[in-house]
Amino acid sequence: MIYFDNSATTQVEDSVLETFMKVSQKMNGNPSSLHKLGDVADGLLQQSRKQIASIIGVQESEIYFTSSGTEGDNWAIKGTAIEKMRYGKHLITTMIEHPAVKESMAQLEQLGFEVTYLPVNEEGIISAADVKSAIRPDTILVSIMAVNNEVGSVQPIEEVGEVLREYPSIHFHVDAVQAIGKVPLDLSSSSRIDLATFSGHKFHGLKGTGFLYIKRGRIIAPLLNGGGQEKGRRSGTENVAGIAAMARALRLLFDQKEQKIAAQKQIRDYMIDELEKYSKVQLFSTKNGAPHIVCFALTGIRGEVSVHAFEKEEIFISTTSACSSRNKTSSSTLAAMNVPNKIATGAVRVSLTDTNTKEEAQQFLRSFEKLYENFKNIK
Repeated sequence: MIYFDNSATTQVEDSVLETFMKVSQKMNGNPSSLHKLGDVADGLLQQSRKQIASIIGVQESEIYFTSSGTEGDNWAIKGTAIEKMRYGKHLITTMIEHPAVKESMAQLEQLGFEVTYLPVNEEGIISAADVKSAIRPDTILVSIMAVNNEVGSVQPIEEVGEVLREYPSIHFHVDAVQAIGKVPLDLSSSSRIDLATFSGHKFHGLKGTGFLYIKRGRIIAPLLNGGGQEKGRRSGTENVAGIAAMARALRLLFDQKEQKIAAQKQIRDYMIDELEKYSKVQLFSTKNGAPHIVCFALTGIRGEVSVHAFEKEEIFISTTSACSSRNKTSSSTLAAMNVPNKIATGAVRVSLTDTNTKEEAQQFLRSFEKLYENFKNIK
């Protein structure tokens, strides 16, 4: 089996799963309880927070645990809107965001907020100048993903940050779910990023784990109210075992990170070079993009047909975003890139991780050659 759907979810690393099981079995206290079992659980929780903060270069007080990237995006956006609505109701995002961002924005529009959706160029990249042009006196939030989950385009986060230095009252949120361990992301005290979303199952952690970075001094309203966990900002008993496992997964991700990125780039570039040789293939990813995503279409063949054809070869890929594939909706990213719908419906995504090999890519291409021969005469 070859698993090339890592942007949807990654396989849990063995030692990460071992950590989860060990903590679940031996440290089952509620971290909010006052007895010694609660103290042990809370100690591990804070140790995990400190470790994650150290790895990504922030203060431990700036890390808040969530259940997913979706929750993190919702919290960053709606929490900002609720907290700052008395100062303005204008938000800025892009046309190619993850559904967790787009749907949050849509819900806020129903509540009277205004949203500006920035366009992208043919490579799926926004312009920092467009961000500046969109800013109004009542703008309270700019939310931009670091890496697009469908085509792998890398957004000019630093340039946008420089624009926003002139507007210190505007919150800057970055969906970093596809970026962590793949592309540089500066979250140091000098960075302009105020909020950043992360998801554990994208880097060999367990599903149901994530964290949100909230820069010291920035305030957003809580989405979940109740027992006052996470310093009163995110109520709900913390998933201590999952969090400890996520901290371990992040540590492993950053171990020899540069070598892992280079290996994925090599595989990505190899696949792009080989796919470019086929006249009926249209590539949507470039070598300037994230190192782990190759998105392309075989003209005239619907994406789900290609996915199932590869599945018969025990190769698992996806049709662009996993969040929209089961709904059989076309790619909003490709639409924003002005790709005709007839071609966009054929798009598929190969997404890599650090455990994938060039030999797997070669097997994929041999299977693609058979698929291409079978379908090349379809118009």
